[in-house]
Amino acid sequence: MNQQSLSSLIWSVADLLRGDFKQSEYGRVILPFTVLRRLDCVLAPTKAAALQEHADRQKAGIAFEPFVKRKTGLDFYNVSSLDMGRLMGDQDNIRANLDSYIQGFAPDVRSIFEHFDFSATVERLHKAKLLYLVTEKFSGINLHPDRVDNVQMGLVFEELIRKFAELSNETAGEHFTPREVIRLMVNLLFIEDSDALTKPGVVRTMYDPTAGTGGMLSVAGEYLHELNPKARLTLFGQELNPESHAICKADMLIRGQDISNIVLGNTLSDDGLLGKLFDYMLSNPPFGVEWKKIEKAIRDEHEKQGHHGRFGPGLPRVSDGSLLFLLHLLSKMRPETQGGSRIGIVLNGSPLFTGGAGSGESEIRRYVLENDLVEAIVALPTDMFYNTGISTYVWILSNRKPDDRKGCAQLIDASGFWQKMRKSLGSKRKEMSDEHIATVTRLFGDCVEASLVTVLDAEGKETSRQVLMDGETLPKAPSGGKVKQVPISRIFRNEDFGYRTITVERPLRDETGKPILGEKGKTKGKPQPDSRLRDTENVPLSEDVETYFAREVLPHAPDAWIDQEKTKVGYEIPFNRHFYVFEPPRELAEIDADLKKVTDRIKAMIEGLTA
Repeated sequence: MNQQSLSSLIWSVADLLRGDFKQSEYGRVILPFTVLRRLDCVLAPTKAAALQEHADRQKAGIAFEPFVKRKTGLDFYNVSSLDMGRLMGDQDNIRANLDSYIQGFAPDVRSIFEHFDFSATVERLHKAKLLYLVTEKFSGINLHPDRVDNVQMGLVFEELIRKFAELSNETAGEHFTPREVIRLMVNLLFIEDSDALTKPGVVRTMYDPTAGTGGMLSVAGEYLHELNPKARLTLFGQELNPESHAICKADMLIRGQDISNIVLGNTLSDDGLLGKLFDYMLSNPPFGVEWKKIEKAIRDEHEKQGHHGRFGPGLPRVSDGSLLFLLHLLSKMRPETQGGSRIGIVLNGSPLFTGGAGSGESEIRRYVLENDLVEAIVALPTDMFYNTGISTYVWILSNRKPDDRKGCAQLIDASGFWQKMRKSLGSKRKEMSDEHIATVTRLFGDCVEASLVTVLDAEGKETSRQVLMDGETLPKAPSGGKVKQVPISRIFRNEDFGYRTITVERPLRDETGKPILGEKGKTKGKPQPDSRLRDTENVPLSEDVETYFAREVLPHAPDAWIDQEKTKVGYEIPFNRHFYVFEPPRELAEIDADLKKVTDRIKAMIEGLTA
């Protein structure tokens, strides 16, 4: 049975729930029961040995956990004499027996069911007289590893999570990142690690501080397995929402991962994996969420630990904590001498440009650019996520850039790379095809500038479209038609995004128009500034300040000067400005001719009505 058929079979349990549970609640029954059945099947071959080992150690009065794990060769156990088959033999006591069976699991596994609030679900099923029927249905589904291996089981569970997310559109974005977005990010992370892609026995670690239901981690694991079946990716994560955390842990358990690596809690205020460093990191933090509730903990770390903590470079405004997650990820990077790290994070548009020189946001951008950490920023199409239609960007950062990327940052405009979905899911109306993902990956991997070339016929209809790499020949326009060319990949030096904000002062004058001079200290004998005439100018880092001032300011204000003490360095990434292409308006004669056609048609229609 393929994964699609198996996930459909499991989801068919929903037929039993209809009427007693809302559609958006189906997952709360189906997901924990799927986990339970999978664990039941995995433990079945060693059940007798585990019970005997447990009894022997209990009799000897010593801790049984390590011995049972060693005996079974598994990272988890169940020391209850029950299993799902035996539960079917006592219909009258199924609720109590099911609870007893759950309590027999290792604490890590029990916590999954606790965070699912499984006991409340069992109680509802019992009251609706559905508990036995649902348990019976699951006990009849064979999820034994000989029949369904970890990779296939992971894909099945991911499909079930996706169905749950689709039925909960109002919260889907919190639970689920679109698969094609994850695939693109994983492509961009792995493309420069030839060892992970080719060498047998390679082990890499990956971390997601906003793990959700584990989608990013599981897709990364699947993809590396496809590329190199003999490589191993050890997965780590932290999640704030208990239910999402339970799903993530369950998914990791099903995939054979160590679930102690998946931590519950607020990543920003309570780092659950303190001191751990990782090879790869992925994150889709919440967009525009304020951090007022944890402000004290964040500011304390910033002020007391500085660059020894996570938030040394600066703090963004309290209304949007996206950049705090970026700083957290930077703190988890391995030093370059230990192999370095690579990061992929999805952010909205505001971290690119919000905040002037000296602000927290600008200082964070300054830190990542001056330390040469930004490899690329990719603009995604709008309407890609379940709970928002806004513009989003994938940032790729690394402290082990290849030589051809050092000192530079690549911007890729993939906002036009999409196809319409057959059925919208919440705010998600667009998706990226495999071809779109491959194109973006190639642009990034080759680290080249490129344009999107569209050929239009005489009537203005599109006849072809292609990506043209820098240096390639532009196609010829058809008779009467034209060729439209817009940039989609550009490479900049890091300092191109920097500027100095200079404060321009002009003298305070008395009633007669004479400048008022200072009388004391450093200002003695110097013109006093008039605050009403004070202004600022942003000067690119690549340009000399005095040259700029002489050219742009002095011709208009010969008495002006720069207050050098107020000069600040800032950084911003005006993404759209770098891809804007001016299109001149049509000729007036052409517009007049079109207007005349329209007015003549309206006139003829009116005459027809009055005839």
